[in-house]
Amino acid sequence: MTPEGPEQQDPAGKGAAPRLQVVRPEDGGPARALPNATGPEKSILSSMMQDATEYVGHAVEQHLSPEHFYLPSHQTLYKVLLELYEKDQPVELVSLTQILRDRGILENIGGPSELTSTYAYSPTAAHFDHHLGIVKSKHLLRSVISSCTEAIANAYEDPEDVSQFLDGVEQTVFAIKESSEVQGEISARDLIGDVLDIIEQFAAGERGMQGLSTGYPDLDEMANGLKSGEMFVVAARPSMGKTSYMMNIVEHIAVTHSEPTLVFSCEMSAQQIIQRLLFARARFPLSNLKPGFQLTRSELERIKGAAQELMEAPLFIDDTPAISIGDVRAKARRKKRDEDIKLIAIDYLQLMRSKSRQADNSREREIAEISAGLKALAKELKIPIIVLAQLNRGPEQRGGVPRLSDLRESGSIEQDADLVGLLYREEYYADNDEERDEAQGKSQLVIAKNRNGPTGDVPLTFIKELMRFESRAPQGD
Repeated sequence: MTPEGPEQQDPAGKGAAPRLQVVRPEDGGPARALPNATGPEKSILSSMMQDATEYVGHAVEQHLSPEHFYLPSHQTLYKVLLELYEKDQPVELVSLTQILRDRGILENIGGPSELTSTYAYSPTAAHFDHHLGIVKSKHLLRSVISSCTEAIANAYEDPEDVSQFLDGVEQTVFAIKESSEVQGEISARDLIGDVLDIIEQFAAGERGMQGLSTGYPDLDEMANGLKSGEMFVVAARPSMGKTSYMMNIVEHIAVTHSEPTLVFSCEMSAQQIIQRLLFARARFPLSNLKPGFQLTRSELERIKGAAQELMEAPLFIDDTPAISIGDVRAKARRKKRDEDIKLIAIDYLQLMRSKSRQADNSREREIAEISAGLKALAKELKIPIIVLAQLNRGPEQRGGVPRLSDLRESGSIEQDADLVGLLYREEYYADNDEERDEAQGKSQLVIAKNRNGPTGDVPLTFIKELMRFESRAPQGD
């Protein structure tokens, strides 16, 4: 734990500047002040005092706050400059000195001589942005030190839920990074120009989908691909093949197009998933995998080829059972950082867990937290997330066709999802052998919700022996 060091004076000897010291008694080293840049701080304050309209306004646009300053005297002065700027009052040395004196805080910034020194410190504002960047960078470093110091102190308290503690530490660090990013405004002229360019590219056939292709043309057309920040929920009753459908999409993205993909499998082992992918891609029926089976030369070549493609694919599988939303966040962030993953797929939502206290006594609350957490993760990492989910028994009572309301704990899932596909196979609900034969392989993905496009049916064919869904040809309807 890092104790607070003794109070010290600022470089000019004017005004107390309490500083947190980093003390390392274990190596006998001297106390170290937190990262700071008092010169650049003074420089940007000088520019703001000389031209408040230009430079205080620019500082506000760059989200500069009093906390970014290291010296308390600089924090105090910036607060007053902000107040005068917001009230549209003129800023000049004489009146500013009087305002500080009237409020009894002139001595807090070092008195009239220090205020005059700050005013004249920077004769030109040419380096304002550079000095502003230095000040913000030092504040970021202090924030990291402060957060890590707090984490160390909390770690010594031996928290009961270590995984939740780690997730909290990671969230704090990511929050520091996000707070440092400034989103500037974009003019309507630039936006309109971009939109017209997109229209022209579409008209000329030069622009593809906005998101990742799923490998199913009808779905790609309706959804315009799997877009960054969106959550695609594929829901079905047990034994409908939803895992196969998800992995068919994963195969297309990760293996065919070599886009880094992370799969969380709460139900099947990683080995089972790879086995399915291998035989499906080699178009080798799993039913043939029996003791003493003999491979033809053609089958052997297809399996070897598929194995090589899978070995080279940027596909990562985590088969942790009952994984928590906190663990998913942590692992996904690391893979995004290390591998720049473009897609996350999760099998399936109801097998995940939330470790928050609010979710302890309410399954509905737990599902809501998981669903909202996955949607937030998609937005944070700017990638699409495919999530499988279970339907209740509603389809059995209506002859098979599912509805959005059949989603278990449907309120939160339906609200968070950008795209919801309800998967079912007609043969599963056939009343007799004749109907079953006629419906053999016929499947549908009912797009029941599409936040940014149309809803409707995506006709599919399920090849059971290969555990593969394929687009159904028009003559198959």
